Amino acid sequence: MTVEAEPAVAAGLFGDRIDVARAFTASLAAQGEERGLIGPLELPRLWTRHVLNSAIAAPLFHGSAADVGSGAGLPGLVLAIARPDVTWTLIEPMERRVAWLSEQVDELGLDNVTVLRSRAEDVERAQFDVVTARAVSALRTLLPFTAPLVRDGGELALLKGKNAELEIDAAAKQLKKYRVADVRVEVLGEGVLMETTRVVRATVRG
Repeated sequence: MTVEAEPAVAAGLFGDRIDVARAFTASLAAQGEERGLIGPLELPRLWTRHVLNSAIAAPLFHGSAADVGSGAGLPGLVLAIARPDVTWTLIEPMERRVAWLSEQVDELGLDNVTVLRSRAEDVERAQFDVVTARAVSALRTLLPFTAPLVRDGGELALLKGKNAELEIDAAAKQLKKYRVADVRVEVLGEGVLMETTRVVRATVRG
């Protein structure tokens, strides 16, 4: 399948980091299916659905951030490219995905990224300012793996699909248990992207 051409809005989202974003996207297009990182149907929408869908959330991050289940680097590597001022930890348990992430960090010269081969539940608690995840699992399942990693007063910024509001309702028990407050859905990219991004944002109280 043909790889999607770079949309015009990409340069505006990445600014002077656009060449790094292009290099990452080209590598993912060339190796992603072969290495089991993306499906064969994703190439015609690689920029729109995956790279820009992740990059639009870049302004939400600050300080130290973690991406749980980073996989192909969506959103972690994309966000690390867009926000070189943020310190990123990409948490991924699968060896072949860790190898890919580590290779990309080296090839792209991302000195603000640490790749950590680990399950989220084995990572030191309460150390990050913001924790994200994308397309990992439903919110009620995801909270036990993400909320404990956030420092007191820090944030969750979880990239979700169209059912984000329903996921919040279904996670009421977990939200209370893990002291997650101020929960809301923010829709990013309206009027900018072909497909908007929904982010579940919340504050974690230690």
